[in-house]
Amino acid sequence: MSFYVVMIRTVSILAIVGMIGAVALFALNASAAGRARLRERFAGGSVDLLRQAALVALVAMLGSLYLSNGVGFTPCVLCWYQRIAMYPLVVIAGVGALTRDANAWRYGLPLSVTGLLIALYHVALQYQPALDVVSCDASAPCTGRHVLVFGFISIPVLSGAAFALITALLLTVRTAARGEASDAIEASVED
Repeated sequence: MSFYVVMIRTVSILAIVGMIGAVALFALNASAAGRARLRERFAGGSVDLLRQAALVALVAMLGSLYLSNGVGFTPCVLCWYQRIAMYPLVVIAGVGALTRDANAWRYGLPLSVTGLLIALYHVALQYQPALDVVSCDASAPCTGRHVLVFGFISIPVLSGAAFALITALLLTVRTAARGEASDAIEASVED
C-alpha cells in the first residue's frame, strides 16, 4: 500500500473522529451546564487546548501541501481560500500555546469560522454544482473530487472537519478562560 493511500485513509479516520469531537464540544459549549463542565474539566488547561488546535491546523496545512506539491493536485479557488484561513491558525494557536495566552482564541476564531463556512460551501458545491457563484478555473474546478474515501470524504470534507474541530477547541478555550476570569473576580471579592 502506498504512502498516499495510507495517509488519505488515516486523515479520513482522523476527520471522522475530529467531527465527532467537534460536535461534542459544540454541544457542551451551547448549554450553561455544558460550559460549567468544560470550565471544570479544562480549568487552567487552555494551553493544552491551544496545542491541540495548533496540531490540527499543522496536520491540515501539511496535508494540503502534500496533496498539491507531493501528489500534484492543483488547488481550486475555494481550496486557496481555505488555505488562507488555515495556515495562520498554526501560528496563532501555536504562539498562544507557547506564550500561555488564552486570548489567542480571539484571533483564531474568526479565521476558523470563516474557513469552516468556505469548506461547508465547497462541500455543498461538490454535491450541487448549480450552487456555484465563484468563478472556478476550468483546470481546477471547485466541483472536482480528487479524493473520495468511505464514499463521502473529499478534500473539502477533510478541511471542514479540521476547521470544525479547531473552532470547537477555540470556543472551549474561550469558555475555560472566562471561567478562570470569573474565578479570579470571585477570589478578589472574597479578599
